[in-house]
Amino acid sequence: MTAWTCPFCNQNATLTSSNITTNSFSFTDENKYGIQIISIETNTCPNADCREFTLQVSLHDVNQYGSRLLKPKKYWQLVPSSKAKAFPSYVPKAVLDNYEEACIIQELSPKASATLSRRCLQGIIRDYWGEKKARLVDEIEAIKGKVDPLTWQAIDAVRHIGNIGAHMEKDINLIIDVEPKEAGLLIGLIEMLIKEWYIVRHERQEQLKAIAKLADDKKQVKTQLGNP
Repeated sequence: MTAWTCPFCNQNATLTSSNITTNSFSFTDENKYGIQIISIETNTCPNADCREFTLQVSLHDVNQYGSRLLKPKKYWQLVPSSKAKAFPSYVPKAVLDNYEEACIIQELSPKASATLSRRCLQGIIRDYWGEKKARLVDEIEAIKGKVDPLTWQAIDAVRHIGNIGAHMEKDINLIIDVEPKEAGLLIGLIEMLIKEWYIVRHERQEQLKAIAKLADDKKQVKTQLGNP
């Protein structure tokens, strides 16, 4: 059994053998890399109201014993086209657009993905906190006392790593890479901020509105019964 979150309905689920299909095949065709293994995996959401499936393909080298290396040399997320989570429409469209694009190119261009996470972060700070300064570093500094220290450090880290793709180094021969896993960590922070800042706020507002409406309804009932 495998714990899993459906990217379509966003529900947490436990996958079993009935929901997972894996297959692989190898080839050489006299290529210069030797034996190559292609692995295919599909996962189907067990939620009866969803039943969507995901499809991933990965390419692997083999070790000296002929076994597949666990870390893929190439990875393709085919269905859906990325690992982007579904978020409510009340999250700003510009934020979601940058987030989804960062997810799409995470494997293809981690450095560009990190840059998009940086743009996404700036959009969140400008919208949620109302900080609109000339530089992102100044906007992040402005919210330093408004968020917990660990979250602030992580936010500043997104800026630093995103700068690798956004700005050329003074020494053009100095190349600093961003790995797909590292780009994924930045995407994970964006997801966390969307949940903690937008979704939690929205749910809190909806709950408070429901309580206020309940009190108003009870007041109207009392008035109708002649007990203002």
